[in-house]
Amino acid sequence: MTAAPLHVLVIGAGFGGLTLAHGLCRAGVSVAVYEKHRTRTDGLYGYRVGIDPTGNRALKECLPPQLFDTFVATCARTPRYFNVLTEKKKRTAAIPLRGDSDEINSERSVSRQTLRQLLLTGLEDVVHFDKRFTHYEQQPDGTVTAYFADGTSATGDVLVAADGAHSAVRKQYLPQAVLRPAGIISIGAKIPMSPEALSLLSREAQQGLSLVFAPKGFMCIWHVMEFGWDARGGVKEGVAGNDAELIRAWPGLLFDNTRDYISFGLWASEDKFPADVLSLRGPDLIDLVLRLTPNWHPDFRRLFAMADPSTAFPLQIATSEAVPAWPTSTVTLLGDAIHTMTPGQGVGANTSLRDAMLLCRALSSVQAKGRDLLAAICEYEAEMIPYGFARVADSLVQNGTSGSDPLHRPVVGRAVLAANRAYFRAVDAIPPLRRKFLDDLYTYRGAELAAAE
Repeated sequence: MTAAPLHVLVIGAGFGGLTLAHGLCRAGVSVAVYEKHRTRTDGLYGYRVGIDPTGNRALKECLPPQLFDTFVATCARTPRYFNVLTEKKKRTAAIPLRGDSDEINSERSVSRQTLRQLLLTGLEDVVHFDKRFTHYEQQPDGTVTAYFADGTSATGDVLVAADGAHSAVRKQYLPQAVLRPAGIISIGAKIPMSPEALSLLSREAQQGLSLVFAPKGFMCIWHVMEFGWDARGGVKEGVAGNDAELIRAWPGLLFDNTRDYISFGLWASEDKFPADVLSLRGPDLIDLVLRLTPNWHPDFRRLFAMADPSTAFPLQIATSEAVPAWPTSTVTLLGDAIHTMTPGQGVGANTSLRDAMLLCRALSSVQAKGRDLLAAICEYEAEMIPYGFARVADSLVQNGTSGSDPLHRPVVGRAVLAANRAYFRAVDAIPPLRRKFLDDLYTYRGAELAAAE
């Protein structure tokens, strides 16, 4: 049985919204995406996103097969180590990570800009730029009309809020669902790859991602991102034949200026930063990072100083406040629009991709099997709301990403820092503990889960 054709409106061209659009297109469901930014290269902050098995599974299901293969080919070199360091560059742990031979049960690193361009590929007629959503109206016939700042509007059977943490759709639809500051400020920047920059990191750090635990609650993460193309955009020697062909054939590389780089994120509780930190830009932010880290190892400070000032940005970390389930309607939400979380567990993007996969299944079943639309959306929300807010709560108790974490307190923080370092030294030295650490990590991040879960 086939019901009347659906038309789905998606507000926001982030990872979740675009993945949903791909899945709906593959299922033969009409969809249009409306993005506030003027072009496909505008408005993206951050430099690395980790795609875990949950994210891989969602992308595999929703993307056209060749585009999924291109996603794998355009990821950065897979991290081989999870490193824990002191601010003096001393090794606390260097834990070997699993490889990427399994296309689903693997951890991958991808540039945010590259992933954005990849997900826009093939949706050129679906995504409408320079469309700032203002409000919606639910019509008597059950449809929903979205209105935009340029005076235009669009009507569909379903409106999906995929417009991020400061969602304008959520503000109207669920005004009780608000963001709360986590009490953390983060500063990120990007360092162009060079032999000198790479030499300032240890061998394990060059081949992995590295977490620094420092006094006063400061933490820093280093990512080394090396891609299959060179500074001119040509495929590097040694890239596997199929990957090389996929990179050469991918039109998105024309829009993506991503090249090999090292990035960092430095964070601590808000009281460690000047009151005007969120207004600072460029060299002022780099100078601030150097002022905040006077006793760090000279190699780390040299890397901070080498950062491209134009890439530096401050961020006030916030999370969604959990809300009870709401009455289902033809308006629904996914990703940060409903469950914004800290980067502490590194699953924000993956949770958004999971939402997109499940919502795609629900909406596709309405058109393909004649299911009731509201029942399908209700089923999606009944699954999404519990795991989404559980991930939000988890993110607040990991790696000092809540300002209330004892790590940030003046006295007890020293004891917590020592305990964290002792734990990771034990993980590094004791094989059964290391295996348990990795098993727990991969289980949390979705390895080996059934596709239907």
